[in-house]
Amino acid sequence: MADGATAATSIPYGSAARPSGQNMRRHVPGSPNGSATTASDPVTDMDSMRFRSILGRFATGVVAITAIDPRTGGPTGLAANSFTSVSLDPALVAFCVAHTSSTWPKLREAGRHCVNILSEPQRELCLQLATKGGDKFADLEWTKSPGGSPVIDGALAWLECSVEAEHTAGDHVIVVARVHHLDKHHDGDPLVFYKGSYGRFDG
Repeated sequence: MADGATAATSIPYGSAARPSGQNMRRHVPGSPNGSATTASDPVTDMDSMRFRSILGRFATGVVAITAIDPRTGGPTGLAANSFTSVSLDPALVAFCVAHTSSTWPKLREAGRHCVNILSEPQRELCLQLATKGGDKFADLEWTKSPGGSPVIDGALAWLECSVEAEHTAGDHVIVVARVHHLDKHHDGDPLVFYKGSYGRFDG
């Protein structure tokens, strides 16, 4: 995304890559000495566009990470699809943000931020949050979490967090966040990101 969020234009799943020159091999049950066969025609070249294309086949949900900008007193946020649970005890989640993001420093400085799990009708909202500059919250309805962070109207659920740790990983930062408050918000279908496009889950 334009702001350096990871929802539309960057895929931060570095662990999915296999070093160039290593073939994928699979074990053949019953074969002598545990022999293996090489996967057919493995592709070992690794340019960034192909990397993104392959990882785009992993469907993800989309979240909006929001906070009150301590510099202006107004709401700000970014969209990301690199969100995951990390631990139940303590309650930890994680997401990835590009180094180029101009919004993440504001969210970090706020102390508390809110992860909004977006619903399918909120794809335009997602694109609005991904735009660099301007009023990202123009015409958006929101209420406050217990710590004062924006809970976006129409989101399926929200988690209010604080930064537990940050880990540099290539061109992104992995943010581990501790959950302080959380709740369901609205019923509906999730916003899904797959192969470079937004869609919905038909269960």
